[in-house]
Amino acid sequence: MANPSCRLLSLGLVPYCQAWHYQRQWVRAKQGDRQREDGLMLLEHPPVYTLGTGSQTKYLKFDPEHPPAELWRTERGGEVTYHCPGQLVGYPILDLNHFQKDLHWYLRQLEEVLIVTLGKLDLPGERIPGLTGVWLGGHKVAAIAIKVSGWITCHGFALNICPDLAGFSQIVPCGIGDRPVGSLNQFLPGLTVDVVQPLVIQAFAEVFPVTWLTTGGVPPWLSDDVA
Repeated sequence: MANPSCRLLSLGLVPYCQAWHYQRQWVRAKQGDRQREDGLMLLEHPPVYTLGTGSQTKYLKFDPEHPPAELWRTERGGEVTYHCPGQLVGYPILDLNHFQKDLHWYLRQLEEVLIVTLGKLDLPGERIPGLTGVWLGGHKVAAIAIKVSGWITCHGFALNICPDLAGFSQIVPCGIGDRPVGSLNQFLPGLTVDVVQPLVIQAFAEVFPVTWLTTGGVPPWLSDDVA
């Protein structure tokens, strides 16, 4: 069987609400037409805090009515996290009917994408049993949180490459208070998103065998009009 087609979108710096809007549109499009291609959006966000569906505000160190940056509650799983430039965010829109209909398997595969990416940089990324994400030298360098509807995925992963980590001090990231957040450039100074993004693309296609579609830009069913 041929590998499923997957449209790769490299979007640069995108406001959180715009990327969230794209995800919801893409999921609806695939729900209406299961033959429509899967996708992977790679981008960065301006500073923003996001909460999962059941996130507890006790993990915020600020008044949610007066956040230090944008604050959004979304339909993904997991607790609060922080996005900012220098962090590569990946939003896979995948039909798990093409792969394996198992959410735990999918989470471990996303971790594997990032561990393989770090391996390409000779960095020993690792898992911690019972926790979702990827660690390096005891620091959490990648967070993962997903939403799956009708076996179609959205939301995804965030890999800290060279961000300003100060924003994480305003929260208890992912509700984990006893493990520090870190970034790759703490271990490889000077590392940039431009260097790491191609490695993520390679690793993703190794872990999820897909045929990349890279032409045509943003597909026409993704509207820029955010309601």
